[in-house]
Amino acid sequence: MPTSLNTLVITLGPVGILVLAVFLLLFVGVVLPAVWSRHDYRRTAAQQMLSALIDAVCRALRRLWPLR
Repeated sequence: MPTSLNTLVITLGPVGILVLAVFLLLFVGVVLPAVWSRHDYRRTAAQQMLSALIDAVCRALRRLWPLR
């Protein structure tokens, strides 16, 4: 009987696992410090990085799927 981790790997495949790993690393490295850091400079830096990442993703998506 496969474990839940094996089922996840089979379901998502190697590309899905890579996307999931990148998402989790970004979440832990950028989003959580932006929310839970005690230091203002860490929160500010994490918020700026998060804004830059969101802007980059939005620009990439606009190039892939233009509205007009």
